[in-house]
Amino acid sequence: MRTGAFGSNPRPVSVVGQGTWMLDDARRPQAIEALRRGLDAGMGHVDTAEMYGEAEPLVAEALADRRDEIFLVSKALPQNASLARAIAACERSLKRLKTDRLDCYLLHWRGSIPLAETIEAFERLVTDGKILSWGVSNFDVDDLDEALAIAGPGRIACNQVLYHLEERAIEHAVVPWCERHGVTVVAYSPFGSGAFPVANSRGGEALAGVATEVGATPRQVALAFLTRRPGVVAIPKASSAAHALDNAAAGDLALSDAQVARLDEAFPRGPRPRHLPMI
Repeated sequence: MRTGAFGSNPRPVSVVGQGTWMLDDARRPQAIEALRRGLDAGMGHVDTAEMYGEAEPLVAEALADRRDEIFLVSKALPQNASLARAIAACERSLKRLKTDRLDCYLLHWRGSIPLAETIEAFERLVTDGKILSWGVSNFDVDDLDEALAIAGPGRIACNQVLYHLEERAIEHAVVPWCERHGVTVVAYSPFGSGAFPVANSRGGEALAGVATEVGATPRQVALAFLTRRPGVVAIPKASSAAHALDNAAAGDLALSDAQVARLDEAFPRGPRPRHLPMI
């Protein structure tokens, strides 16, 4: 499994991690087995959130005896982003996850609470040892500029954003901004949230062709394309052990420049949108 930096955190993080959005909708034993097998295969980056219902307790059950192997991330809702409420929300996540710290804690998306207050809360949580770093999610460049002006360089660990083959808006400005400032880009819904390219589409045929060349599956090729830059990681969800192992295999897959160019042509990024896409 390839690893990369996560902001300024010295600990290497797997380029393919494990997302848990809607994982609680799957059968619990199957979901727990998927997380455990994913960890066995090197996917130590596990992402969850207070918004995800029973996902945090499920993660706690799946990985209870393996905490030190995990780079654990959770997220606070924007209504819980004030100084007092962010600290309380983090405490609740720690309790549900049955751990004493998070490796990274994110603001899920921007709300009405001033960003300076949220960052103050996050920095206090770092000082108290409850979180080891903090980041943001669904932030466009103007939001990132504001966060950087408040926090200073080296404080924003990551920006978790929507990114898949048919939604490449972040490549226009967000990815370059993050590369310049040492902020890791975390791709959520990297398979398109149920809309993965069908086999007989132009993109599906391009994926299949590259997959045949490299001895991989189309989904593995998709993950390899998304994580081709050093500062980008992905967090696909897997609700079965087989799916988890399939995702993990993408962590060792490298595409040639020619293969990347073919996929780039098959999945054009299009014009920069006025607003950053999110789901």
